[in-house]
Amino acid sequence: MPDRDLIADAQARFDALANYQVTLASAAAGAEPVEIRYSYRKPGFVRMDCIRPHAGTTLVYSPETGKVTLWPFGFGRLPKLALSPDNPVIQSPQGHRIDRSDIGVLLVNVRELQRHGDTQVVGVETVGMRRASHVIVTGEPEQRVAGVCRYELWFDLGLGLPVKAASEGAWGKLIETVLMDDLRIDVPESQLGPFS
Repeated sequence: MPDRDLIADAQARFDALANYQVTLASAAAGAEPVEIRYSYRKPGFVRMDCIRPHAGTTLVYSPETGKVTLWPFGFGRLPKLALSPDNPVIQSPQGHRIDRSDIGVLLVNVRELQRHGDTQVVGVETVGMRRASHVIVTGEPEQRVAGVCRYELWFDLGLGLPVKAASEGAWGKLIETVLMDDLRIDVPESQLGPFS
């Protein structure tokens, strides 16, 4: 394995893309599994189409308005609600906010923990249908970023972006595992879905 910083490489790849689309599958202890079709477009537009739970619900965040539009029964169908991104109704059980949910935010958090900890490249593994480099970032004792003491990440060998991430809190307690399936970058706008 080359001696290079896969996290810095991923940050550079994220900085260079215009948008991405992925299916997120999240599992956390004591929480119902979550699956979302997730779309991101710079400079920070986010669209989440819920698969489970709340199938059909769509949330769209606009950095221009700083608001989240919620369609409980599907995009474009009434009712339509405008909410603040810090509204607990639309936060995950782990406290994730839609306006801080993209790969770029994850990488900033990982790099902050990396600055005050240890990085280990485990090797190349298969995640779903992709070959990925497995990296573990462990903070120094008492070091936490967004409540996380340790990240395990798998970076797609071709795209250089994460396709799986696991976070741990104090005493090695698993917080959440997120699988990022069907990751596509620089998707044509016609395939991305509207953000308003």
